[in-house]
Amino acid sequence: MSDNQHGNPSLVLNKIDDLSFEDLSIPQIKEPTDVIVEVKKTGICGSDIHYYAHGKIGQFVLRKPMVMGHESSGVVSKVGPSVKHLKAGDRVTIEPGVPSRYSDAYKSGKYELCPCMSFAATPPTNPEDETAQGTLCKYYRAPADFLYKLPESVSLELGAMVEPLSVGVHAIKLVNLSFGENVVVFGAGPVGLLAASAAKVYGAQNVMVVDIFDDKLELAQEIGAATHVFNSKTGDYKDLIKAFGDVRPDVVLECSGAAACIKLSVQVVADGGRIAQIGNAGGDVPFPIIEFATREITLFGSFRYGYGDYATAIKILEQNYGRGKEHILVDFEKLITNRFPFDDAIKAYDTVRAGKGTVKCIIDGPK
Repeated sequence: MSDNQHGNPSLVLNKIDDLSFEDLSIPQIKEPTDVIVEVKKTGICGSDIHYYAHGKIGQFVLRKPMVMGHESSGVVSKVGPSVKHLKAGDRVTIEPGVPSRYSDAYKSGKYELCPCMSFAATPPTNPEDETAQGTLCKYYRAPADFLYKLPESVSLELGAMVEPLSVGVHAIKLVNLSFGENVVVFGAGPVGLLAASAAKVYGAQNVMVVDIFDDKLELAQEIGAATHVFNSKTGDYKDLIKAFGDVRPDVVLECSGAAACIKLSVQVVADGGRIAQIGNAGGDVPFPIIEFATREITLFGSFRYGYGDYATAIKILEQNYGRGKEHILVDFEKLITNRFPFDDAIKAYDTVRAGKGTVKCIIDGPK
């Protein structure tokens, strides 16, 4: 983590259930395209909580202390000599995953699949590789082409939500959602609600959000992301279709990772429909392969986001807020249920981990 003099307050995960505040080194410009960002807002993601509680996600295992955070926005502090599109004082959002510039995935435009991806606050799969430090700190170094200037109408808080919104945008692009199609979203967590919001902005005619918690379903309608909601504890797939106006959706965005919802996705989608699997299950799940095949359903695996997704997410927010809050289509800001100063960041993590009434939690950058 060393770079230069100390003065970079950071939230560090040392091991399972062990978060601490550390004063680390201030990063410096190393490459001519480097930018130093003073981080102002950081969201907490489900993956952050998973590392905090379990120390691993699949093949990504925490082996050494790691700065947390990857959903961040901030203000440019310094730029390298080759950076032309950004200057000190610009407000930016940070894309946290940087691929190898030499990988086939990067060269083909599918850099989210790069096997050498350095992703903020994510342990490497190879124990010998360096851990990519996160963004929940005062100063963060990033390559200029993975920073995006925020429009005037997009706040720094919304800038911190570009990352999870891009996850939904990526899935919608994969399924090639067309104007006027009908969409069902499983899971009313932050990613599910943002995916539903993106589908609405993309021109979906009807969007149903499915979950087992009524308060989350109420929020989906309150922010304008859902035209229909369904509590999956109240009925089966036939009841869901009936609640959607006796219409099967053209597209399903599965954001829960729950085995029951993965099965439901196949049961409810239209013949020849498309499913994007965004949520990750804890392991292998049963799958209705006969129905999937005989109804010619297409399933897309959707992982993070790729080229153009961040820019699209920013454009969605700009168009949504550009004419003033009285003209918004979706109230993204209502997804922010909790705000904490940096000094209370550990409390913020414990609050999200407890899972009581939180949707999106935002932490201020260090003073």
